Amino acid sequence: MNFAERFQQLDAWLAQHQQLWRAKPFTQGQCAWESQWPELSAWLRARTLEQAEQVHNHPHLLEAPAPFLELAQASLAFSDVPDWASLSDMDFPEPLYRHIPGRKWEQITRFAQVSRSRLEHPPRHWIDWCAGKGHLGRLLAWQTGQPLLCLERNPKLNRDGAALSQPHHLVALHQDADVLNPSSWHCLTPKHSLVALHACGQLHMEALRQTAAHSCAQVAVAPCCYNRIEGDSYAPLSELAKKAQLQLSKDDLGLPMQESMTAGQRTRRLRDRSMAWRLAFDLWQRTGNGRDSYLPTPSRPESAMAKGIAPFCRELAAWHHLTLPEPASWDELEQRGWLRLAEVRNLELLRGLFRRPLEIWLLLDRALFMQEAGYRVELGLFCPSALTPRNLMLIAEKNPTQSVTSL
Repeated sequence: MNFAERFQQLDAWLAQHQQLWRAKPFTQGQCAWESQWPELSAWLRARTLEQAEQVHNHPHLLEAPAPFLELAQASLAFSDVPDWASLSDMDFPEPLYRHIPGRKWEQITRFAQVSRSRLEHPPRHWIDWCAGKGHLGRLLAWQTGQPLLCLERNPKLNRDGAALSQPHHLVALHQDADVLNPSSWHCLTPKHSLVALHACGQLHMEALRQTAAHSCAQVAVAPCCYNRIEGDSYAPLSELAKKAQLQLSKDDLGLPMQESMTAGQRTRRLRDRSMAWRLAFDLWQRTGNGRDSYLPTPSRPESAMAKGIAPFCRELAAWHHLTLPEPASWDELEQRGWLRLAEVRNLELLRGLFRRPLEIWLLLDRALFMQEAGYRVELGLFCPSALTPRNLMLIAEKNPTQSVTSL
């Protein structure tokens, strides 16, 4: 299946089922789809919070009533891409990974290994896009002996990066540059190979645009935070995506990011309590305010929860300039908030089936754009999802024949 065919099929599927993945159980007392599939709705609402957490990152494993299984199978099919992930068997000098957390270093080494192994032609000059201290670019330059240019807008990170590069005797330049500013693009030439590990929305999109505009030899990106874009709606890159059925808002782009990362027990407990109390406040304000609609609430510091649920809810009411009658029992209201959180998390499992397919839709748009610019393009996984949920990678290499590459 080539990228264009896959994109069109996925676009039609996502558009057909958008009522499901655009539903917001946290803010909606009842989702529109629940009247159509009451058995699935009742089954999900009867489950516990612990049961929801067990399958949050793998909702396709859930044996739920129809149409859940059918949607789960389609989700897996649309999410299937080649798995390039492999363990690196190289030994690295300790200064290369000094002060880098182990999980981050493993992401860097796997990304670097895939970047090098999937290219048909040896890179001549690396560019680390949004480099930070240049850990990724430094590793690639050390492995290949090729020059390195790190583009980073934070001067301190550049100074620190230059100090880290110096002992390895690399030809490395750490340059103060905002990659979203056209003044930073003059350095790009056909000899360059761009790499960007977890560059947020607009940043990795600009990397692809400027790679194509300056005919750079190669680019490898692992996108992140698709919703960090300019404007309130998504502007597709490829000609095919510009004609797509699906029209995405910035809010829609946040769906792929709603996969839980590994967090400590205390962090999860605080997160859950905050959400349960927000839902308790929502129940309170809907009843006392006489309006069955959600009120957005500001983020609250951890200290706000130390006072207890009653002050927490009263402060939110005051922020909204609401005068509400006190509930009969704050303990009962809190319990209802926890029950509501369990319902929300379980109902969101249906949305979860669309997280990865929507991300693939976005990656296919990027792949098609690079193909249209004359690049050979591949999509795949550079590491296991347990290491990072953002484990998808796009690699594009200038292709004089402009042939179409299939998944």
